[in-house]
Amino acid sequence: MSKFISYVSDYYELTKAGYYLTVVILLLVIFAAAFFVAKRQNTKELDVKALTFAGAALALAFVTSYIKYELPMGGSVTLFSMFFVCLIGYVFGIRVGLTAAFAYSILQFIQTGGKYFLTPFQTCCDYFFAFTALGIVGFWYGKKKGFITGYVIAVLIRGLFHTIGGYIFWMDYMPESFPKSLASVYPIVYNYSYILIEMVLTLIVINIPVVKKAIDYIVTNLSNEKNNTEPSAQA
Repeated sequence: MSKFISYVSDYYELTKAGYYLTVVILLLVIFAAAFFVAKRQNTKELDVKALTFAGAALALAFVTSYIKYELPMGGSVTLFSMFFVCLIGYVFGIRVGLTAAFAYSILQFIQTGGKYFLTPFQTCCDYFFAFTALGIVGFWYGKKKGFITGYVIAVLIRGLFHTIGGYIFWMDYMPESFPKSLASVYPIVYNYSYILIEMVLTLIVINIPVVKKAIDYIVTNLSNEKNNTEPSAQA
């Protein structure tokens, strides 16, 4: 295993080959899951409506991601940007959801200008894996009242990827003011502090009756039109 893991200063770390292997494995797991779930859903090729909605939702997510409270070492509470990305998967399924979320991860990397780039694996954890995870809401496609469950889980998994990156790459940047006794949980506290705030605020807003009614209307109509454009299994 020395080709993939090396022992340095009393701890183990991934070698360059190890990083690439981990990236490949994670990507294979994500896309394998997407393939099998999409197959079960009998998902057809993207239609114009799916592309239009996904494009509009990504645009809203990208714009609202600029309206934010940003933390010193990266990460921010935005104006519900995660909601728009997650909604795509819930309406159109896991394949569209992951594709759109991956596109959003690229936009996020471009938005920051790569200023938080340390290594390829760290970049994947903080951008490509983390934001693509928002697309897993697609697993709750077609499930009534499944959006909130999917949204919460997707956000928590996004935080998990940020936290993994934090433990591997960002521990040296822990501020001296942070309690030393809690140093072992610093990446968890830091990353979930802003992610959970946005998640809670989003859940509050989308449960306001008028907002909830508007979202239900959009989801119902888009889902119905999508189903009407798909040929039946008996055709």
